[in-house]
Amino acid sequence: MRPRAAGHFVGLAAGLAALLILSACDRGTETSGEASNTASDRGDDGAIVASTAEDHLPDWLSPTDGTDPARWLAGREAGHPLPGDAAEVRDLRESLDRARSAFVEDKRMIANRTVQLGQMLSEIGKTESYRGLIDGLGAIASVRGRHKSLYGEMCQHYYNTRAQGADHATALTRLEAHERPDIAAPERQPDPPQATGGQP
Repeated sequence: MRPRAAGHFVGLAAGLAALLILSACDRGTETSGEASNTASDRGDDGAIVASTAEDHLPDWLSPTDGTDPARWLAGREAGHPLPGDAAEVRDLRESLDRARSAFVEDKRMIANRTVQLGQMLSEIGKTESYRGLIDGLGAIASVRGRHKSLYGEMCQHYYNTRAQGADHATALTRLEAHERPDIAAPERQPDPPQATGGQP
């Protein structure tokens, strides 16, 4: 080997060794508290389902984010991260499971759209719980059977109805009539013409 090439090789080897040493510094330093937090983020199959820091909730769940959508959604609504076994997380997990069977979108996208809808409603002074939104819209969509609905589209119709002044129950009733015309109130038939005094 030429001296210059040997020097380059030695520098490269030293750099790699330094990187290996530095990367090993963080291993094995997990405290028992961190271990218990990680354990609660494991799904039934043992896979980690939360990749965000314990003290930070991202604005949106990206397609590659491994965060549990129910935990993220519950944390967003509470204003701080919640443990995976919190009642709010369990409740939202059940709601997302039911909604997933009625909508085309996956749980991550349903969670993102729910936060978006919640923010839009808040801006017009009409806040609703995330679970109330998911369950209400999911109940309407579930009657369609194998013909799944688009959650984002239904959220937009719901928002428009609320922006026009309807309350939560009225907005859901109108959406149900839109999704299922067979339950819409029958249109009133016009009154028959009144006979006027003696004219043919």
